[in-house]
Amino acid sequence: MTAAPATAAATLAPALAPALTRDVAGVDVGWLRTNAGSVAELAWDHVLLCVPAVVLSFLVAVPLGWGVHRLGRRRRTAVVGTGVLAVTGLVYAVPSLALFVILPYIMGVSILSPLNVVVALLLYGVALLVRVAAEAFATVDADLRDAAVAVGHSGWGRFVAVELPLAGPALLTGVRVVSASTVSLASVGSLIGVSTLGDLFTRGFQRGFPTQVLAGVVGVVAVAVVLDLVLVGVGRVLMPWRSRAGV
Repeated sequence: MTAAPATAAATLAPALAPALTRDVAGVDVGWLRTNAGSVAELAWDHVLLCVPAVVLSFLVAVPLGWGVHRLGRRRRTAVVGTGVLAVTGLVYAVPSLALFVILPYIMGVSILSPLNVVVALLLYGVALLVRVAAEAFATVDADLRDAAVAVGHSGWGRFVAVELPLAGPALLTGVRVVSASTVSLASVGSLIGVSTLGDLFTRGFQRGFPTQVLAGVVGVVAVAVVLDLVLVGVGRVLMPWRSRAGV
């Protein structure tokens, strides 16, 4: 009795093997099974480039956006805030590949260094998030700011205790956009020799192998979705009132 299942499995194995390796809708399933580990490694390399860039973008852009907002409230300094937004807008207009090539000469690092890609992604993230941050702080009710001053909060204390929490939902939305943009832009790093999921695009196109390209597309989308879910989870932990309010 116990030998029957083993005998059946041995009989079915040759018949099932082609089904596990044949093409499905033009996708080479055998290649995917064989190279799943390599794809996972590229996905991890992709994450290691994106996460520091997104975190640093937030840490730089939020105080900068707050400063732009404060400058904009005064007629004499409004032009400075406008200038900062204009400069960040110009940075985002620079083609990503050009920035990846230029930065190593500015920073004195190898063009193959992952730091090159992280800094470029950081600049793009800051360029996107500064305006969002400035607009988010502008939505904070002036009466609440005045109340914070009345109870003794300094400028920095007011920022941490009042303005940052109230601007949090809008900032979270902006960070999610930056995260998706960063995951997409990181793929370009493969063109300068930095390991990312973009490697699957370049190799797949060079070989005329759609399965490899598709693996890259699915990998990039998966990384973007996972990071977005992480950000949503962090937002719920740091801003629990949003969940209670059904926001």
